[in-house]
Amino acid sequence: MVPAVTNEVLLRPVRDDDLPAFFAHEQDPQANWMAAFGPKDPSDRAAFDAHWARIRADERIVNRTVTADGEVVGHVAAFPVDDRTEVSYWIDPGRWGRGYATAGLAALLRELPQRPVRARAAKDNAASLAVLRKCGFVVVGEDSGYSPSRGTEVEEYVLELPAEGSDQGDR
Repeated sequence: MVPAVTNEVLLRPVRDDDLPAFFAHEQDPQANWMAAFGPKDPSDRAAFDAHWARIRADERIVNRTVTADGEVVGHVAAFPVDDRTEVSYWIDPGRWGRGYATAGLAALLRELPQRPVRARAAKDNAASLAVLRKCGFVVVGEDSGYSPSRGTEVEEYVLELPAEGSDQGDR
């Protein structure tokens, strides 16, 4: 049994020295399968570096490193998709089940003034769906897309953290 989080989970801006940990987190095949919509080739360090250079240079994207007692455990992000804001997160697979994704996402959401906020998760990614629901997201739709890690189309839920006072139910 994995213990619950007892560490202090904090967010900070992403630093250059965080990137090796992020890259290492993406090397886990199970994590890539679960995420479904991750990098085409997780082992391609040049593509990883180019991706992070691009998103860190975009002032519209909020990237944060998730730390627990000063150690890097993952990252969270908020980014524009058309006229909406979406969020995503990636936690070190060796630390799954300890509440870091929920704590990190909740902290990021406190930084974001805009609502609604959207997220997406593969329909079979029960852990990610649980994180999103714990943070107040509700299912508002469905979509699908090609998953590089699975080599096939994957169905996903579109979830939304509604504006305060809105009356949306979960499907």
